[in-house]
Amino acid sequence: MLIKHLQMTFCQKIKGGNKLANSLISIQIIPKTKNGEDVIPYVDEAIKVVQDSGIKYEVHPLETTIEGEMEELFAIITKMNKRMIEIGSSNVITQIKVLYQPSGITMEDLTGKYR
Repeated sequence: MLIKHLQMTFCQKIKGGNKLANSLISIQIIPKTKNGEDVIPYVDEAIKVVQDSGIKYEVHPLETTIEGEMEELFAIITKMNKRMIEIGSSNVITQIKVLYQPSGITMEDLTGKYR
């Protein structure tokens, strides 16, 4: 599944033209679980929300980075938090880092030289 996303184009079709994504957001979800349950199944569900959205993303050991239009990415983060509550978390801490660059930005722009 990750390979599929890595092969996706960095551009989005918007109003008949190509426009680069304007944001990268790194997210760490920390759900409060019942009775100290393992958080990994919850984190897996949060990543599934990202996968189902169809945006470009990369999972890293401590966070997931998503790429796209800022408004769309914040809507996905909202869905991730709501999903945590739906599956039994009483609250969620979400830490995010945002790079907003209206002229366009991709993960490849920042890390391509290291691959």
